[in-house]
Amino acid sequence: MLQYPNIDPTLLSFSLFGRELAIRWYGFLYVLSFILSYIFYRHMLKIRNVRITRDQYEGIIFSAMLGVILGGRLGYVLFYNLPWYLHHPQEIFYVWEGGMSFHGGALGVIIACWIFLKRQKLRFFQLADPTMPLVAIGLGLGRLGNFINAELWGKVTTLPWGMVFPGADAGPLPRHPTQLYEMFLEGLVLFTVCFLLLKKSKKEGIVFWAFIGLYGLFRFLVEFVRVPDTLEVYDKYGYFLGFMTIGQILSFLMIVAAAIGIWILYRKKPGKAA
Repeated sequence: MLQYPNIDPTLLSFSLFGRELAIRWYGFLYVLSFILSYIFYRHMLKIRNVRITRDQYEGIIFSAMLGVILGGRLGYVLFYNLPWYLHHPQEIFYVWEGGMSFHGGALGVIIACWIFLKRQKLRFFQLADPTMPLVAIGLGLGRLGNFINAELWGKVTTLPWGMVFPGADAGPLPRHPTQLYEMFLEGLVLFTVCFLLLKKSKKEGIVFWAFIGLYGLFRFLVEFVRVPDTLEVYDKYGYFLGFMTIGQILSFLMIVAAAIGIWILYRKKPGKAA
């Protein structure tokens, strides 16, 4: 059994104009992921010999940032807690209280970037493939932030790496450190796979769909040992098929979409644009 290191979730606190403000690790890591993406995206493009203008480069980064924030919030509202927000619509804008969905954020990024690239007459997969290793880095940093916040922990376990998390909700029993599982799988493993595919494969779209499918698989499996969110939909209707959480349903759809996407890629004739 391992003891949680009890890291202070507040990185820095200070007073400004008489108000107490704080920078939390989670927010800092979130911003850091965008900064790293802005710095290293150009390097990823060079691996595939993709050249774009500075305005296009910055437009892609901005579209991704806008998509992940809006999509992440709207995804949480629509996928996870719609009945609550229908009765409390003003709380949709209470982003400081938490509530972001990766699946919604991913969909938001895809839609926002697709619209921008369409207007610029650029191929989606050509620009999407080089972003996938950077998305994996962002996911890994996000899960590290969850760990520092001592949130999204797993179910009780007797395994030697079970961890006792602080807080009355977690209790004094060792639990799966699911944030670390996801940091390893969605961060390190996904980065390694996507980076190698980016260098070795020349087929546009393969890195994108590999990321979508593997993330869906990893998230689907981890959800079995992760404590589900407390949601009204579970209380009223239970779990889908008796065991599947909303996260698993969305992740399963990602696996299916990736399988179809890869199948379509390999059915295309050589030289045909994606």
